[in-house]
Amino acid sequence: MQRMFLLVLILLCSAAWLQAQDQYPQHPPTGSGQTEGASGRTLVEGCLQGSNGSFTLIASSGMTYQLQGDTSKLSRHVGHEVQITGSPSKSSAGGSTSETSPGGSQPALSVEKVKHISESCKNMNK
Repeated sequence: MQRMFLLVLILLCSAAWLQAQDQYPQHPPTGSGQTEGASGRTLVEGCLQGSNGSFTLIASSGMTYQLQGDTSKLSRHVGHEVQITGSPSKSSAGGSTSETSPGGSQPALSVEKVKHISESCKNMNK
């Protein structure tokens, strides 16, 4: 009886220990301004620029993203720091803008969600 109780206790403790282990890292990568979730969505924080339905997001790393999709909510946040949740997509800009990412090509995000961070941009001194 004592052995059975000890075995059950060990199994319960092992199960609790396994459940407590983190499956995903707690902190996003530093310095990139971008994280990617398990669902394929990308989260980018930066300064929103643009007008007339053509918007770009300049991330804190200096990377510039062309924003596509439902951009109707973006006009009121131009010049503000925002957090964009979206799915990566092909850029239709074709490199015609002067602000591109460090690699020369401008990645695009299809906007799904916009979160306002600040009334002013931290990285506007570039």
